[in-house]
Amino acid sequence: MKSKKQEIALHKKVWCKIRYYQQLHDLSNKDLAAFIGVSERTLLEYDKNAANITLGKIENFLKSEDLELNELLGL
Repeated sequence: MKSKKQEIALHKKVWCKIRYYQQLHDLSNKDLAAFIGVSERTLLEYDKNAANITLGKIENFLKSEDLELNELLGL
């Protein structure tokens, strides 16, 4: 019988890592929103449900911080 371990969705994992990176590097919501290319209000919506974050937005963040995805996920 398969274990019913609940998996965390990839978009949620990535968003949590972005927020963690933000805290580690003392970035304001204003700066983070600018890096991603969204409004500060959208950041709060992503906190509730990050399913709408696109790969383009994630890529914008990675480029602005000169990061690779594997570096972000390794935090």
